Amino acid sequence: MTPAVSLSEVVKRFGDFTAVNRISLEVGQGEIFGFLGPNGAGKSTTIRMLCGLLHPTSGQGRVNGLDIVREAEKIKAALGYMSQRFSLYDDLRVEENMRLFGGIYGLESSRCRQRIEEVLDLISLKERRFSLTRELPTGLKQRLALGCALLHRPPIIFLDEPTSGVDPGTRRTFWDLIYTLADDGVTVFVTTHYMEEAEYCNRIGLIDQGRLIALGSPAELKKRHLSGTVYEIRVNDVLAAVEALSGAEEVLDAAVFGRALHARVNRVQDARDYLTTLLTSAGLTVHEVRAIEPTLEDVFVALVGRKQNP
Repeated sequence: MTPAVSLSEVVKRFGDFTAVNRISLEVGQGEIFGFLGPNGAGKSTTIRMLCGLLHPTSGQGRVNGLDIVREAEKIKAALGYMSQRFSLYDDLRVEENMRLFGGIYGLESSRCRQRIEEVLDLISLKERRFSLTRELPTGLKQRLALGCALLHRPPIIFLDEPTSGVDPGTRRTFWDLIYTLADDGVTVFVTTHYMEEAEYCNRIGLIDQGRLIALGSPAELKKRHLSGTVYEIRVNDVLAAVEALSGAEEVLDAAVFGRALHARVNRVQDARDYLTTLLTSAGLTVHEVRAIEPTLEDVFVALVGRKQNP
């Protein structure tokens, strides 16, 4: 089966700056693929090349079988795209926005009406079809933006930080929609800053400094890239605790996680006592030290920011 997305040694330079550095990956049809990385890592530049909006400096790529350089215009017409800004017209009603986007995608009027009904049902907005878009809560605007991107039945949809600024419950509802799309065979390529969202993806690519530094399922990434044991530590001053643990012989990394911190430790005997001693020696009060299952955020902390080879 032809991959939905295929990149081979893709490079994008802006003058002397290399934004994307020899990225190669494949995304299968019907796959939910998460693309993660810190700000400035090259995520948006990669997506713009996949959408036919930028040409790579070198390398090759295909989206839905179409070449990202020679067939860029065909790619633009075939895919769906949703950004964190939603690209909606606030002074139009819900249905009017959908009619506008249906026309942009070239849908014949009767087909457009049919798809609007189908998509309104999918995104649960039939009762708000006559509401002004500016009156919608952010979560409903988010659903409307997704619906507009789906009107022409794209085989692949790119979601660039689609849940930025919405509450956890709304994010969960949005991901239910994503699962429904994937079940129908739509490939979903999504960027996100939320590590808990990344757990929902079939596979993840982690990009840093323009390079793809990790690729695999959430479980594979944790197993492959996290040696030692992760401990959650509750202490009276988490920032001071991170500083106290940084550079300690058996501590591989330490980072703040909410009101606690996570420390990844080599498999030493009595690791809890080892950590407690380090922290109390620094004048800190330790409330709890417990071993936990690692998260994707632990993978992110372990990998991002490491010096890459040129």
